[in-house]
Amino acid sequence: MWSEPAARRRFLRFLVASPLLGGLGSRFEALGQDADEPITAPDLALDVMDFEAAARQALPPAHFGYLQTGVDDDATLRANREGFAHFSLRVRRLVDVSRVDMSVSLFGATWDSPIILSPVSTQRAFHPEGEIATARAARTRKHLMILSTVSTTSVEDVQAARGEPIWYQLYPTDQWPIAKALVKRAEACGCPALVLTVDLQGGTNRVTLERSKRRDRRACAACHGESLENLKAYLARKPMFAGLDVSQATDFTPLGMSWDYVKQLRDLWPRKLLIKGIVTREDAELAVRSGVDGLVVSNHGGRAEESGRATIESLVEVVDGVKGRMPVLVDGGFRRGTDVFKALALGASAVCIGRPYVWGLAAFGQAGVESVLEILRRELVMVMRQAGTRRIAEIDGSYVVRTGS
Repeated sequence: MWSEPAARRRFLRFLVASPLLGGLGSRFEALGQDADEPITAPDLALDVMDFEAAARQALPPAHFGYLQTGVDDDATLRANREGFAHFSLRVRRLVDVSRVDMSVSLFGATWDSPIILSPVSTQRAFHPEGEIATARAARTRKHLMILSTVSTTSVEDVQAARGEPIWYQLYPTDQWPIAKALVKRAEACGCPALVLTVDLQGGTNRVTLERSKRRDRRACAACHGESLENLKAYLARKPMFAGLDVSQATDFTPLGMSWDYVKQLRDLWPRKLLIKGIVTREDAELAVRSGVDGLVVSNHGGRAEESGRATIESLVEVVDGVKGRMPVLVDGGFRRGTDVFKALALGASAVCIGRPYVWGLAAFGQAGVESVLEILRRELVMVMRQAGTRRIAEIDGSYVVRTGS
């Protein structure tokens, strides 16, 4: 049942969209009855997009701009969403779907859902509890969480809040001693998987972020120091770099990083190693030969290169290159249960989300993250039933068809 405020919002949206009312929708807005005004509680959300407006209202311009930015003209950011329209579902009928099992297994561990919390940096910029609130939500809803290297909370504290091992995402920097120290710390904490990000070589041109910063009238130096562009100052504020010499670091990833670097990391890290940022068949095949254990198809949420290509499109050829020899995860633009279903049908082992749960975090803290996860789970169960699939393993390529170029 919808709560009374949620029912009212739903009805107003219907009125605004109805062709029978002509221009009446605009008059509702003029009267201060905007059907799309930000929600005031997480249980009022109709979908995860409702949290975006709430986050915009809660955050200062620069922080919201950091969360929303793509690169250059934001073409890849848009492509990640638009790519899902290139695939349609083929649904089956008369299947007993009274029981649906969303659980997946990754590297011997079983998770209640194929939806994973992507690494998102600096979460205390979005809510005072930051990664702790996210970890507690992941614990409550029983989701796997991947922690960013540039978290505003230590891996030890986040893992304690999660109550189970988390995966650790690695920005190695261009200094091997720093990379080695970060890896050893994640190992000592018991992280079962290391996720090396490889899509930021050469930097990024985040124009939307820079425009947002110009609209922010706060005295940002009070929190960030005198130079917001100084990597050494940035790293020095992050808990994972405490006690490390970052004076020589000039980049998140070495410009010379190659498959030899992956082998060097493989020799150092004794547990599961994944590469995040692979988007082509050729690199997927090289990854298999390099001895890594899994891949994350990712363009950094449209925040890395301006390829203009959606990750759901890249997923198809990466899965073909892997040929079932390792798990393939994917992120980028996932907002609906149908998006998740399409990725699973195209061969993904699991799906990672970023912006939606941070919208929830920014607006309502832990409760917002939990609500985002619950909405996506509910939508995924619904589409699984509609398609006639009772288990994740039943979702395969027969349930999806390409519908556009």
